[in-house]
Amino acid sequence: MKILGIDPGLDRTGWAVLDKSGAAPPVLVASGLIHTPARLPLEKRLARIFDSLASLIRAQRPEEAAIEEVFFSKKAATQANTTHARGVILLACEKGGLPISSYNPRTIKKTISGSGSAEKKQMQRVVQLTLNLAAVPEPDDVADAMAAALCHLRLAPFAKALAKAKAGAADIRRVGTC
Repeated sequence: MKILGIDPGLDRTGWAVLDKSGAAPPVLVASGLIHTPARLPLEKRLARIFDSLASLIRAQRPEEAAIEEVFFSKKAATQANTTHARGVILLACEKGGLPISSYNPRTIKKTISGSGSAEKKQMQRVVQLTLNLAAVPEPDDVADAMAAALCHLRLAPFAKALAKAKAGAADIRRVGTC
């Protein structure tokens, strides 16, 4: 299964594509950063994120997307810009036909490192070890995207099993009402 992990941001959007087959550990296929210059108007920056991500989805052909949720910032402008970026990211993934899962930063940290309050450096090191990378992934936006994809690979099977169980329970209730 090929997963596209994304760490949204208006200035820098980190992305990573991981591939996992069977019991083998996940493999990093590609990763990078979508950078938008601050001198550009907001709409141009958002278009650049959308176009870059749409092109990436066509080229890499991931099966699902895992996107980090926006955390609350003390700076309203920063939060608004990140939310705008996340919106076009969601749109690009939807237009690309990808099922989307969103994870808050704490869940990602807890799932990957065992601690919901893990520091950036600790997360980068855990990602490096998990993916058997020669060096710590840089910048941290890219490492965060890798972590989002790893989180999804660990949690998605449980979410799918739960959804299937709930659907089965609903079928049983419907049969029982005949």
